[in-house]
Amino acid sequence: MTEFVFQPREWVRRLAAPIDPVLMGMLVLLLGYAFLVLVSASPERLNNQFINLSVALVVMRVAAQVPPQRLMHLALPLYVGGVLLLVAVALFGDITKGARRWLNLGFMRIQPSELMKIAVPLMLAWYFQKHEAMLRARDWAVAALILLVPVGLIARQPDLGTAILVFAAGFFVLFLAGLSWKVMSVLFFGGLASLPFAWTLLHDYQRQRILTLIDPEADPLGKGFHIIQSTIAVGSGGILGKGWGNGTQTHLDFIPERHTDFIFAVLSEEFGLLGNTFLLVLYALIIGRGLMIAANAPTLFSRLLAGSITLIFFTYALVNMGMVSGILPVVGVPLPFVSYGGTALVTLFAGVGILMSIHKHRMLVQK
Repeated sequence: MTEFVFQPREWVRRLAAPIDPVLMGMLVLLLGYAFLVLVSASPERLNNQFINLSVALVVMRVAAQVPPQRLMHLALPLYVGGVLLLVAVALFGDITKGARRWLNLGFMRIQPSELMKIAVPLMLAWYFQKHEAMLRARDWAVAALILLVPVGLIARQPDLGTAILVFAAGFFVLFLAGLSWKVMSVLFFGGLASLPFAWTLLHDYQRQRILTLIDPEADPLGKGFHIIQSTIAVGSGGILGKGWGNGTQTHLDFIPERHTDFIFAVLSEEFGLLGNTFLLVLYALIIGRGLMIAANAPTLFSRLLAGSITLIFFTYALVNMGMVSGILPVVGVPLPFVSYGGTALVTLFAGVGILMSIHKHRMLVQK
């Protein structure tokens, strides 16, 4: 019988084996900053966020150990399963605050739209890898259909924020796969021309959000209250901020959802332009590292997937900071790795794990 010998160094080495130290170091700095802001914004949620982070780190490590070849095999079943779950949500989902986004499985509730943030770029990267030899117009049409089906189902729930993120994740794959600038120009101007028709398809609350963005002062104590108070907080921070824990907009409860969607307003008020710059530098380093991993990936599938996941981090940050600053409508997108919450954090760290897997296996994957 073999005697078991506990070797701490060996266990630590095995646990850390799939972890990219450069990317993880940047994330540790960002997470430390995030917890500092959360302690000021909503200290009672700190313990729950530690639990959320623990789960997210486990998911990251598991994802980091899955080779890209295995991810390719998972792409189709994950995508098909996700679409079927979205259809099930449309038919049988629970309605909460006027939206049908959750599916009750009896022992737990799930939000299938979150799965599509990973499943859609996985599926598209797999599809382009399969047709890498010669991409024809028909292949681009199929790819567009792969993207638009889940986006349409999510937008119908309605969940515009998640629909935007899923669309962006898929569009980045199309862009990195070589989508023509002429085609993108046609789509852009076609989209502008269809805005009047798109306006009629929006829900009343979505139209109201756009009108509020244009003129928040039209209803300062109602629909415009969130944007007005968040922009006041962002502007009042000045260069150096009011100091940690000293934000008046924050602690007098003027900032709505200050621990989730509007946590950037808390950060801006208390740490000022200097704190915002530090945050942007951390995001830039993380995105730069992700793009470097994508550039060094050995296969088209790995490059497209890594590039898309990295640019999704950028999209999260851009949309959240834009809506808090009053230059984009409020769509319910969290600040990546900073906002309180479990679902988005797990999804983001799953993406980080995939990046680490692509980096770890870059020399092992054969073209």
